[in-house]
Amino acid sequence: MNQQDQWTSKLAFILAAAGSAIGLGAIWKFPYVAGTSGGGAFFILFLLFTFLIGFPLLMAEFVIGRGAQKEAVSAYRKIAPGSAWPWLGRMGVATAFILLSFYSVIGGWIVLYLGKSFSGDFFNHDFSQMFGESISSTWPVLISQFIFMMITIFVVSRGIKNGIEKANQIMMPALFVLFAVLIIRSLTLDNAMEGVKFFLFPDFSKIGGDDILFALGQSFFSLSVGISVMVTYSSYLSKKESLTKSATTIVLLNVLISLLAGLAIFPGVFSLGLEPTEGPGLLFVVLPAVFDQIVFGQLFFIVFLALFLFATLTSAFSMLEIIVASITKGELENRAKWSWIIGILIFAFGVPSTLSYGVWSDFTLFDKIIFDQLDYLVSNILLPLGALFIALFVGYRYPREMLLQEFRAGSSVSVKGFALWLMLIRYVVPVVIIIVFVNMLGLF
Repeated sequence: MNQQDQWTSKLAFILAAAGSAIGLGAIWKFPYVAGTSGGGAFFILFLLFTFLIGFPLLMAEFVIGRGAQKEAVSAYRKIAPGSAWPWLGRMGVATAFILLSFYSVIGGWIVLYLGKSFSGDFFNHDFSQMFGESISSTWPVLISQFIFMMITIFVVSRGIKNGIEKANQIMMPALFVLFAVLIIRSLTLDNAMEGVKFFLFPDFSKIGGDDILFALGQSFFSLSVGISVMVTYSSYLSKKESLTKSATTIVLLNVLISLLAGLAIFPGVFSLGLEPTEGPGLLFVVLPAVFDQIVFGQLFFIVFLALFLFATLTSAFSMLEIIVASITKGELENRAKWSWIIGILIFAFGVPSTLSYGVWSDFTLFDKIIFDQLDYLVSNILLPLGALFIALFVGYRYPREMLLQEFRAGSSVSVKGFALWLMLIRYVVPVVIIIVFVNMLGLF
């Protein structure tokens, strides 16, 4: 990796990595998946998977990337030359391509809503009806998705320091501040405590095999692990920085934003008499109704949408970055060209997902529209598979002494701490992923 293209500080890396995680995974997807998968019980499973599976995997991707100082494909090739392991990096690149193709659809919805929110009569609508009409339109959603991808391409084309890093440092802190304002108002709505109980008090009788898989997939999705994004991001990190402290901070920030998202959404859901099983549109239906109850609500909603758009973009940056980095391999003069080529291809590939809520809504596979098919493929199959292979690679293929050295570089973690992490990576992570898959297939 070209060493001139690095994060300027540990904070810059943490904000970028957290930005990759704190996007649609935590703010958009977590509330609606939790709503359809048992509420509090799902949240407990999500926390369990995040700390026992997600954190060790995040560290695994960190040691691969910073240890090799290469993007995803080249990192596996450098550590395991002459093997088939570079295909794990290629799998991550392909997964990021598919993921960004439908992820950009929701990014387009945010762009579309941001434009609508400036209308003087925005709050005089039935929000559920408005959402359905908005995403089923053809040209508005396509144009909005195109705008989202153009912003993503422009930032990534400018590189690490001048693009991704500067963008993350400005807006991520502001997102937390506005979330706090939203939660305070949401918790003071009538019947808000019913939403809090649904979200924080578990009822495990509501949990089935698919819900466990969804919780596992959500922990991967929300931390951006399983597709080697963090391999690429950590390759730009100095050897002086502590990987364990960075990973801990990122995991805690991700859990915090998921908690904040739930506290912002579910009290409003129950206060307004809506169903928590609303699905992908939950955020776009509930939040406008909550903001409608706030003084200067329209202004706050516009600001929130702008910040939500940014949080979504920070995740999109990481997905496009892994693909661009795998092609340019540190040659900065080719970054801009390939950013635009790949970004436009992703937009084109995402058009069917964009239209699957509109003119292509009748086209289904296994009773799922195109968008839902790709979401299921990535979240519940490709991400867990990628995570499984990453755990096996680090646990059994990465040279032990090199692994120990990289794990402890820049930190004061003991050898016992390393041994505990390695045990989780070798035995716990693979076994849990396999058990969940077997359960999904109904084999026991």
